[in-house]
Amino acid sequence: MSEHESGDRLAPLRQEHARLQESMADPALHDDAGRARRVGRRYAELEGILEAADRRDRTAADLATAAELAELGEEDEELAAETAQLRERLEAERAHLEELLAPRDPDDARDVILEIKAGAGGEESALFAAEMLRMYRAFAEAKGWRTEVLTSSPTELGGLKDVTVAIASRGAGAPGDGVYAHLKHEAGVHRVQRVPVTESQGRIHTSAVGVLVLPEADEADESELLSEAMAPANLRIDVFRSSGPGGQSVNTTDSAVRITHVPTGIVVSCQDQKSQLQNREQALRILRTRLLDARRAEQEAVSSAARRSQVRTVDRSERIRTYNFPESRVADHRTGYKASNLPQVLAGDLGDLIDSSRRAEREARLAEAAREAADADTEERP
Repeated sequence: MSEHESGDRLAPLRQEHARLQESMADPALHDDAGRARRVGRRYAELEGILEAADRRDRTAADLATAAELAELGEEDEELAAETAQLRERLEAERAHLEELLAPRDPDDARDVILEIKAGAGGEESALFAAEMLRMYRAFAEAKGWRTEVLTSSPTELGGLKDVTVAIASRGAGAPGDGVYAHLKHEAGVHRVQRVPVTESQGRIHTSAVGVLVLPEADEADESELLSEAMAPANLRIDVFRSSGPGGQSVNTTDSAVRITHVPTGIVVSCQDQKSQLQNREQALRILRTRLLDARRAEQEAVSSAARRSQVRTVDRSERIRTYNFPESRVADHRTGYKASNLPQVLAGDLGDLIDSSRRAEREARLAEAAREAADADTEERP
């Protein structure tokens, strides 16, 4: 992308950035927490784009100066080396800016609610679900994000039948750095091949774990999109005693909470917190996010847009990734990425895997934008 081409696209973004800067200086903005958060997200996104454009422009100017000196016959080995570095830097900065300007998922800047569910494979699947939770928490910690287990169902051997965890960034940032931007491609069925700890014959078993990644609902969503859906008349709230591994009761009080959204039939149960009030708050948090996801699915269906592909049934045949322990290999079946670094991946080193999916998404979005532009150009012709 040339400086002229990107300049045409940057001009309206600079104007929007200036307007948002004025809005953020207005104390009245913060009377509406949801709107303030949306403005902050968009401002951070534009700030990142404009800073990248400024860096590219400075590098382009430095390269032009170096070229002028070379034309005057002042080039030497040091100037030649600096010119080569500037060219390389300019190419990288142009590519980075192009990525920032590419069409993106509007939810990329959001935090997430991530659900891990054991599937085919019984106890072995539950054990791997627990390993996946540790893997995602390690990745989040390396990114400086916060994690909070909202609800879980442990097994007697230390596995997890299912677990729901909130993963949040520690502040506003560019959407490309958002939690959802990184983790949304983890949604689907993950297959594991290894010898289970319960296997006495040394045979390799195949198990499956399902992962669902939802952009978390915030105050703005509740006030603008979910106010009617979350009305008290639409909620049935039941309380019961918490249970531990194997189903045994671990509490003598009714601290666990089950909330049913009557119109949709969505049910959320929470029992991990110590008090009924805390469990109720966690259940409502998950319910809001699931309702938001359902609402957006309906909107996308009406507009004939393709629903984000997230596997909701845990079937070994519908895999997105395989973790092969005997070969220490991990393979992503959507992007073709393969690597023999399984221990590092399970320790949270997911960067290359996630980057391969993000590149594929970016290329698909750019291709779709090009098709839409071509279609629009065709329609405008007489």
